Amino acid sequence: MAEVYAEYEFKVNPVNPGAEILIAELSQLDFESFDETDEGVKAYILASLDKENLLDEVFILNNPEFEITYSVNTIEPVNWNEEWEKNFEPIEVDGICSVRAPFHPKPDTDYDIVIEPKMSFGTGHHETTHLMIKHLIKIDVEGKSTLDMGCGTGILAIFAALKGAKPVDAIDIDPWCFENTVENKSRNDVDFIKAYEGDATMLGDTHYDLIIANINRNILLQDIPTYAKCLNHEGILLLSGFYTQDIPAITNVCNQHGLNFIMNFEKNNWVACKFVKN
Repeated sequence: MAEVYAEYEFKVNPVNPGAEILIAELSQLDFESFDETDEGVKAYILASLDKENLLDEVFILNNPEFEITYSVNTIEPVNWNEEWEKNFEPIEVDGICSVRAPFHPKPDTDYDIVIEPKMSFGTGHHETTHLMIKHLIKIDVEGKSTLDMGCGTGILAIFAALKGAKPVDAIDIDPWCFENTVENKSRNDVDFIKAYEGDATMLGDTHYDLIIANINRNILLQDIPTYAKCLNHEGILLLSGFYTQDIPAITNVCNQHGLNFIMNFEKNNWVACKFVKN
């Protein structure tokens, strides 16, 4: 059954830098995605995680320098295929990798990923997905065992597979993401990708040469020790789903578990970092 989400619509005055501060604070909670508007921010959280005192520790709401009001709406499952077809435009990353829908013409790129997102996240438009694709473009993944954690539509697992990574696992806690990844891997002729519904607790003693995790700051900080345990020597860890100001916290935990920071890409204050295991 599809998940129901709560949409928090915040009106922030002044919007800048209020919206950015608000997003940073909300990202410490269980909110999964954000949409900046002209008046503020829309933030989305699973309805099952929404609770009466959810915003009690969001300090900016009580900051006299900002005037912030909000309303909450329940977002029922919708036909994302229909909505996506109305608005989606194909994208290209560095002229090398394209992401498009089946109804778009095939572009002249080295790698062409065809997806339909249904109710899962990750069309390639969000900065974090774009940045992770940039990392994968530069990495030789031929024959590398790979995990895409929080796979969404399966874009990153599919791209790694198209570049020669094998075997490839893709895991997401959301059943729609799992189902969508299964469909999209077949659509891109990389059926050897194994998709699973679950989280990092199911990894056990599995080991990989490359782990990709585009989730959010809190989940990453929680799961980095597991990723480190599952990485082979000199294995690569790509992390995204957080902001530039979160790099020190992420790097600190990675360093504690034998993961060295190598580089990052940045776009609109979102980042994707590359770490290598000692």
